[in-house]
Amino acid sequence: MGTASSKSNINLSQVLNTEEPYSSVMLAVAALLAVVCYLWIQGKSKSKKEPPLPPGPWPLPIVGNLPFLNSDVLHTQFQALTLKYGPLMKIHLGSKLAIVVSSPDMAREVLKTHDITFANHDLPEVGKINTYGGEDILWSPYGTHWRRLRKLCVMKMFTTPTLEASYSTRREETRQTIVHMSEMAREGSPVNLGEQIFLSIFNVVTRMMWGATVEGDERTSLGNELKTLISDISDIEGIQNYSDFFPLFSRFDFQGLVKQMKGHVKKLDLLFDRVMESHVKMVGKKSEEEEDFLQYLLRVKDDDEKAPLSMTHVKSLLMDMVLGGVDTSVNASEFAMAEIVSRPEVLNKIRQELDQVIGKDNIVEESHLPKLPYLQAVMKETLRLHPTLPLLVPHRNSETSVVAGYTVPKDSKIFINVWAIHRDPKNWDEPNEFKPERFLENSLDFNGGDFKYLPFGSGRRICAAINMAERLVLFNIASLLHSFDWKAPQGQKFEVEEKFGLVLKLKSPLVAIPVPRLSDPKLYTA
Repeated sequence: MGTASSKSNINLSQVLNTEEPYSSVMLAVAALLAVVCYLWIQGKSKSKKEPPLPPGPWPLPIVGNLPFLNSDVLHTQFQALTLKYGPLMKIHLGSKLAIVVSSPDMAREVLKTHDITFANHDLPEVGKINTYGGEDILWSPYGTHWRRLRKLCVMKMFTTPTLEASYSTRREETRQTIVHMSEMAREGSPVNLGEQIFLSIFNVVTRMMWGATVEGDERTSLGNELKTLISDISDIEGIQNYSDFFPLFSRFDFQGLVKQMKGHVKKLDLLFDRVMESHVKMVGKKSEEEEDFLQYLLRVKDDDEKAPLSMTHVKSLLMDMVLGGVDTSVNASEFAMAEIVSRPEVLNKIRQELDQVIGKDNIVEESHLPKLPYLQAVMKETLRLHPTLPLLVPHRNSETSVVAGYTVPKDSKIFINVWAIHRDPKNWDEPNEFKPERFLENSLDFNGGDFKYLPFGSGRRICAAINMAERLVLFNIASLLHSFDWKAPQGQKFEVEEKFGLVLKLKSPLVAIPVPRLSDPKLYTA
């Protein structure tokens, strides 16, 4: 037994001695695996960790930065804050996170690099009222329905052949404006240019939409009424509505903005109902070439099974045309006229160009416009200094994104501060000066390809009506400047001061006395 015991002890010792190196190896392997696992877990946690939010002013609890923002000068406040926090900045609007974009590079990131992600617009509470629940082109989410709405409008209203075919309408309405102003000139009466430009453009757009026009004694009174109504609607859209920043309380409408909007929209709604009722009876009675926009919509509304149009969709498109197509063009025209008549040196250059191309024994035709490079430069410079939508229409991202190394959470409100981009000394020489000559020296256009100049936006949501707006504005101001000299009423002077809102406007109406300047009095007849 002793021998057996001895052998047993030896075997046990041998076993222990032979396992010792293996045990050390196993411990080393285990330690190595632990380190690898730790590093892998750390790497995973870092990869999951999102980049920081963009910099921005420190918010107060609940209300965020709202107490420090003035809705009357929001674009200039954002511009000032950008100098401290950079071209991609966060602002807390109550429970809503807003991101302010203030440079060409950041605008390119949002409107081109991440275009699809940021292709939605941020629908406000009041926008739900004047677009029948956001069923229009402006506020509809990017997708099949939105693409069909835009396609319908572009095909029937904004293509080059359509615009050329509707030139007679623009010509007739512009001539009516000139005739009306010449009558006021004979009386030495001052003219509210904004109202008259509004009526001219309103008549053009409504004739293209449903064949209606306003003339005679009704022209001035109705022009004032409709301009005020449409202006009030756009003003409400530009007010900071706390219902947008605190959605839980939106049903209470503490500021009464939704109630006001309903009252204004009801008036336009009655007009649309009356017009649509008469047009429903006419569907199919005109050829496709003869039908107006409304007849076209009523005819094709059920053609696409994937995106059929309801009568509400039809009305929302009419609202887009009236509010978007008229108001923005009128304000651009007003700013252009205000800048021109307040600057004698600019006015003289335009007159020289008009007289050289057209002469004083003829009237302006649209065919003359491409031959007026200085006037085109004046329009571009006007929209640089006074972009119609200074913050564009706020965008909203459909998913969380990383822009320039910063996280932009899903459903953020995205402001593109075009007003600040257009006045940035990094992009423009003497940015606050009115210098049309700068556009004679470059090839910048309205199509949003160069992100330092975005008067109509860029990307998928760029304005669909650029071609029509350019023709309307240029033809109007060319005709007014060619037909008349303009004098300030006694004791007054021309001023160019902005009133901020969703749409940028002149703070005070542009009132001037027209003085005929053409050689033949017959040129002031229709």
